[in-house]
Amino acid sequence: MRILLVEDDIEQLEPLHTALSEAGHIVDGVKNGEMAQWVLSQRDYDLLILDWLLPEVSGINLCRQYRQMGKTAPVLMLTARDTISDKIMGLDAGADDYLVKPADVFELLARIRALGRRSPLWKGDILELVDLRLHIPTLTVERHQVEIQLSTREFQLLEYLMRHPQQVLTRDQIEQALWEWGSEPESNAMTALVRRLRQRLQPLGASAWIETVYGMGYRINPDVQS
Repeated sequence: MRILLVEDDIEQLEPLHTALSEAGHIVDGVKNGEMAQWVLSQRDYDLLILDWLLPEVSGINLCRQYRQMGKTAPVLMLTARDTISDKIMGLDAGADDYLVKPADVFELLARIRALGRRSPLWKGDILELVDLRLHIPTLTVERHQVEIQLSTREFQLLEYLMRHPQQVLTRDQIEQALWEWGSEPESNAMTALVRRLRQRLQPLGASAWIETVYGMGYRINPDVQS
């Protein structure tokens, strides 16, 4: 998933950013509410993790504004505010989950997986498209009882394509989904990544599922026989 992490404490932001990235997510980390407002006006995210006590604009106000914009991605409040009234206020502002600091990183990752499973494509920790199954905790893909280990970047691309089945995704959309803010890919990076993913899917008989739509981008199409 592409996650926006808003945390003003750099000593908490960096280890959280690392843990989320190692779990296969694409993470944009920002340190204040005003910057978060701007980033949210530029990009879509699959999940937001918001601290409450932020400079410029508080996390609770960010959450309210995000919902007022009609955005529906899950929001997880991660904050030191721990009273029952705080939790009620956070959830009423539009948060889907609430976790009190200091939080165990494994619990945080489990809650993120739970929020991500709200799509009907998910079966537990597995993202399923026809008979192709992407196992989130192990970054593996499986079909016909053959299982292949993916690199983090291959996993991120396949997850993004599988969450938008049969939809043509432009190169710009894929780049925005897979590369963090400020880390634009080299010109041939997308082509090379798609080629590697097709090679990975070859033993599963699904390499042709990744279609190139010339002049537009790519799509995953399970109707293609391979």
